[in-house]
Amino acid sequence: MRQSWGMTIPFYDRSLSNSQELIARLPELGYTDAWSAEVNGVDGFVPLAMAAQWAPGLRLGSAIVPVSTRGPGLLAMSAATLADLAPGRFTLGIGASSPAIVERWNAGTFAKPYARTRDTLRFLKRALAGEKVSETYETFEIKGFKLERAPKTPPKIVLAALRPRMLRLAAEEADGAITNWLSPDDVRKVRAEVGPDTELIARLFVCVDEDVERVRETARWMLASYLTVPVYAAFHDWLGRGEVLRPMHEAWAAGDRRAALKAIPDEVVDSLVVHGDAATCRARINEYVANGLDTPVLAPIPGGDVPIDQAVRDLAPER
Repeated sequence: MRQSWGMTIPFYDRSLSNSQELIARLPELGYTDAWSAEVNGVDGFVPLAMAAQWAPGLRLGSAIVPVSTRGPGLLAMSAATLADLAPGRFTLGIGASSPAIVERWNAGTFAKPYARTRDTLRFLKRALAGEKVSETYETFEIKGFKLERAPKTPPKIVLAALRPRMLRLAAEEADGAITNWLSPDDVRKVRAEVGPDTELIARLFVCVDEDVERVRETARWMLASYLTVPVYAAFHDWLGRGEVLRPMHEAWAAGDRRAALKAIPDEVVDSLVVHGDAATCRARINEYVANGLDTPVLAPIPGGDVPIDQAVRDLAPER
């Protein structure tokens, strides 16, 4: 089985409309997958719809679409559309997301995230199989929903999962688990929860840059913005970084952003962000794979001397 090697689309340094040429080159470079993200930039589906036409050889995945910013029926319709555009090549990644994204940015309700994700997964599996669904779930009720045109090949569904309960749900009821912001050593702990047969996917932030201090300065901003989110704070508590990250959390809670950034140890930055020259970066990515990661999804960070176009070429898997 060929090793999966994914890329995040669109790229951080350009719009989707300016990404066509580089996305189209991904298969010839050796990439197998293109995965979107959905925070406050592009949505999770349109980039994949475009990539379905621009790069027909790629598997396409969303990592992730929140389960509380759209209704269950709309999620099913969007997934069915992508499954029709890329038969057998689309994987729907869903997850709980965070209070900021769901409530502050989308006027939704972030309640019972585990149950909402589980219920959405169960609904989508039935709806995308073409069933008419009338069901009362713990977090919502569906009355008589049926896709007008169910996909001939229902997409696989994978879950964003950071801790044991959600990881076990991904292993037991979904087709895989997606994780984020972890080190190669952390992969072993995550893999132990999902078992050997569940696909494990992770977005890896990569900076092809040999200026270590410059990388760390950029990375600290990214880390602070993520690791202060409650779900990621709890994830890193579980991974064993609770005490080393405590000064960052305390400074952040006090509103002292500069002190919070300074409090992130170099070793934490270096363990969670892949950086160095291209060969060093590829070797580090392969450490993740060796420790049990099935699908690395690279997210090249701009800002160094190496432009994104070159980084995408340099980080391509060896063939």
